[in-house]
Amino acid sequence: MNEQLPPQVDLPDDRLIAAIGYLGILCLVPLLLKKESAFAQHHGKQGLVLLLAWVVLWVGNIVPVLGQVVWALGSLALVILIILGMVNALQGKMWDMPVLGKYAKNLKL
Repeated sequence: MNEQLPPQVDLPDDRLIAAIGYLGILCLVPLLLKKESAFAQHHGKQGLVLLLAWVVLWVGNIVPVLGQVVWALGSLALVILIILGMVNALQGKMWDMPVLGKYAKNLKL
């Protein structure tokens, strides 16, 4: 779902903070600093889901051979999602991540 935000939203500030939300633990920045911005909250929640997915991959890395293969491929997929998320946030788009986006929508923070 790619859609532009309404023009009344304060995007210049929100765009950068939303993009920062995709950088690991920095997902807390939009979640805590921009509680009134649906745009920043949306991207912050997606960043949180990516962080949690990365933790799951890291724990799964303990499994010999298969764990490392899954970790490598999963990490590559997460890096791609991070880049896409940041680009869409900077462009002001309410982008839903494939697969993991549905989990972000269900987060109640």
